[in-house]
Parts: sequence; C-alpha cells; structure tokens
Amino acid sequence: MNIDDLQKICKKLKGTTEDIKWENHLCMCVGTKMYLVLGLDQHPTTASFKVSDEEFGELSQRDGFMPAPYMARNKWVFVDDIKRLGKKEWEYFAGQSYALVKSKLTKKLQKELGI
Repeated sequence: MNIDDLQKICKKLKGTTEDIKWENHLCMCVGTKMYLVLGLDQHPTTASFKVSDEEFGELSQRDGFMPAPYMARNKWVFVDDIKRLGKKEWEYFAGQSYALVKSKLTKKLQKELGI
C-alpha cells in the first residue's frame, strides 16, 4: 500500500475531500471533518484514523499501532507504517472511519453532500 492506493480507496467514498493540514499531513475529510490523516513527511508513511470503541483497545495493542496522539479520546489509532495493513484492511478501516465521522455530521450537511 502507498499514498496513492489510500487516496483511491478514500475517493470512492462519497463526499470525500482532501486537505493539507499542519504543512505535511494529507487529511481525507467528509464534510469538514477528518477521517484519515497521512503523515506525508514520515518515512515510512504513517496514518491515523477513527475506529469503533470495540476495536480501539485491540488495535492499540497491535505491533506498530498505538492510540493516536491528541485524538485517542475520540478512538483514533496511529499506525507507524501504512504497509502494516493490506488493501482489504484499508478498505475496511477507511470505510469504517468515514462512516463513523459521517454519522456525526448534521443531517442538513449530509443532505447537501448527497450522503
């Protein structure tokens, strides 16, 4: 997996936009809310994303994973190398993060975005 692969996965999710924040982080967003953050200046490339309450503890204990700095209270995890997950896992976790974040958007914004 590489950055382009993750962008393709995310762009399939309706209403996804990209934004560069903090000078070197590619943020995949729905509405104005982030659901996947890639560390562009990190080698290997890192990522943070939202997970379900049930998966948070399990993933945080996996090799290369930890609670995401500043976002752990919101059940975000950090992975030190995006290659630790395969395509199917990224499709699952990116999709789940998108769905969790999208569900918190107002109904009005969801309607405006057609989601």
